[in-house]
Amino acid sequence: MFDTIREDIYSVFDRDPAARSVFEIIFCYPGLHAVWFYRVAHWLWTRKLYFLGRFTSHLGCFFTGIEIHPGALI
Repeated sequence: MFDTIREDIYSVFDRDPAARSVFEIIFCYPGLHAVWFYRVAHWLWTRKLYFLGRFTSHLGCFFTGIEIHPGALI
């Protein structure tokens, strides 16, 4: 789990030349937050906890403004 989070953070460094620090990425990048919310929602969705997956997805949309359906495959 922590390796995946580390990969996500460093992939932002690879793709965004404006990224200056790990703390900035963790706290200020809503696209990264949306992917993290999606991963939790998708995990719930694949275990047939559809309501919790959808609810987690809606929370992610509320906080980030980015909606990713929990059943989507990324």
